[in-house]
Parts: sequence; structure tokens; C-alpha cells
Amino acid sequence: MTVVRLLVLYNQPSDVRAFEKQFNEVLVPLTKKMAGLRSYTVSRNIAPSLRGEAYYMVAELDWDDTAAMQRAFQSPEGKEAAVQAAHVAELSPGSRSMTYEIQAV
Repeated sequence: MTVVRLLVLYNQPSDVRAFEKQFNEVLVPLTKKMAGLRSYTVSRNIAPSLRGEAYYMVAELDWDDTAAMQRAFQSPEGKEAAVQAAHVAELSPGSRSMTYEIQAV
């Protein structure tokens, strides 16, 4: 089975309290309303990479396929989640995101 994942790597926030409030009280509840979202997980206390500092947090969001993810982001909830995600990213300068297919082997 193939799943499409959105991976977000958050750097250390410039304002941890503001980041946590925006992420937990606004972005997460809104994102969880997006149609077709199969899984939404976050990881903290991440070990440093070989190239430098550890990320502050990693978020992983899964959908059945690319079309399902695209439909979710085109919905009113998805459009608002994208706006709120941009606010969260402003509080975590240099954060990155990517989408890709994952396959169990």
C-alpha cells in the first residue's frame, strides 16, 4: 500500500510560547478537520543530525494518495490550514517541508 506523506521539519522557534500556542491551539485542530487525513503525528526531542543541530519538532501527515492530499488542501479547511501553517513557519525560521510517497516493504 502506498501513502502520501507531508513531512514538516521545524527549527528552534524564535518564540517557543507563541509557536506552541499557534501550533497546538490553531494549526492542529484545523488540520485535523481536513478530509482524508489518515494520520497526523509529531515528534520532539529529536537527536541532532550529522550536519548540525536537531530540529525542534517533526510533523508527519498522511493521505491515501496525492489526489486526496490535493483535495484536502483545496478545501476551505485546507486553505485556512495553509495560512496558519505559514504563521507557524514564521515562528520557526528555516523550517522545511516536503511531500513524498511511502511504501511498506
